[in-house]
Amino acid sequence: MFLDGEAWQAKFRDFQSEAWRLETLPVYNVPQEEVEIRAYLAGERIDPHTHSNAYTEDLKRVRREGKSKGRVHIVTRPLSTYLQYEFMYYRPHALAGEDIRIMDVTGRENPLMGTQDFWMFDKKEVVLMHYEADGTQIGREVYEGDVTPFIESQRIALAESVPFEEYVKGLDL
Repeated sequence: MFLDGEAWQAKFRDFQSEAWRLETLPVYNVPQEEVEIRAYLAGERIDPHTHSNAYTEDLKRVRREGKSKGRVHIVTRPLSTYLQYEFMYYRPHALAGEDIRIMDVTGRENPLMGTQDFWMFDKKEVVLMHYEADGTQIGREVYEGDVTPFIESQRIALAESVPFEEYVKGLDL
């Protein structure tokens, strides 16, 4: 089933305890980010302590409701310009309550090689994220099978990653 619109938004509104994402790409080609990326490339930066938008406000709601939202992003160095831009926004997201972790596989085997991007809700439901090679999203699909392999991918990702703030210490971003 292709997930879009209200059905997609409902996943983030209605999960009971945890929404979790695995990100595997160095670039996501998201049309809504074009203006922000141009500003980033022109040298503009946000203040992570004062930045607020619908996403950070929703993260605060999730925390107030006693739920968690997290992700692991698999990266290799040097970081793509897109990742540097995205990391700028990870800071206010982490401050708002998202558990963001980085799994750097530079110079080592990626234990999740071949695993595609996905969202998992309450360890019960998985939505597969489909992308073109350039990072353009082409679909979201509710996975109909056993979610056990995705729970295992989450376990590996969490074990092999470090908290975002720990990862970026000493990086010139």
